[in-house]
Amino acid sequence: MATLQEYSRCTAEFKKCNMARGCLCCLKYMMFVFNLIFWLCGCGLLGVGIWLSVSQGSFATFSPSFPSLSAANMVIAVGAIVMVTGFLGCLGAIKENKCLLLSFFIVLLIILLAELILLILFFVYSDKVGENAKQDLKDGLALYNSENNIGLRNAWNIIQAEWKCCGVIAYTDWHDALKEKVVPDRCCQEHYQNCGRNSTNMFWNRGCYEKVEEWLDDNKHLLGTIGMVILVVQLLGMAFSMTLFHHIHRTGKKYDA
Repeated sequence: MATLQEYSRCTAEFKKCNMARGCLCCLKYMMFVFNLIFWLCGCGLLGVGIWLSVSQGSFATFSPSFPSLSAANMVIAVGAIVMVTGFLGCLGAIKENKCLLLSFFIVLLIILLAELILLILFFVYSDKVGENAKQDLKDGLALYNSENNIGLRNAWNIIQAEWKCCGVIAYTDWHDALKEKVVPDRCCQEHYQNCGRNSTNMFWNRGCYEKVEEWLDDNKHLLGTIGMVILVVQLLGMAFSMTLFHHIHRTGKKYDA
């Protein structure tokens, strides 16, 4: 009778071990596939950023205070971070390497904390940030016709044409920046060559800063959803990596399929 009970207990334990092993193998390969996709996305972003920097370098930044904060450089930076994070998670999962898994967790934690700090600072100092951003953009208007800032010129032309706006707050911002009563041709409601020099023309009467604020307000639910998805993905990545790390650390075994 005792032998039968021992056999039943051993069988139950064996089933539990097999179930645990199956769950960990599933977690391992899910984490690998997810981070492989993550790494490939990072490669794609890095490639796009390099392409923008080489072939579309003329499309640069609006801000004279942060000349390196161009679209190309931002895409390159994001792509590099995503690549490194995906590589750590991918290799750490498939090799079941505790050091790589811990590094993956730490990188995600640092990114998450940085995001939260920036978000808190933005909401606390939103008015000050807005005023500084407006002033910085206005200062950048003065560089519109300079030879070394073709990117800024192209950026403003695209924004004003697509968003049907003119200047930062109003079209008169260009008068102060360019020291004469002219605006870029893209400010004209009826666009033609040198139309911005004709003061009798109709210009877009809304500033681009207001249009951006309006777009953000209209899409706040979409942006919030995207932010929540990113947050959930980060938390799941941290949870999965720590789960795998602790099981490897506790058992000293690798769960090969």
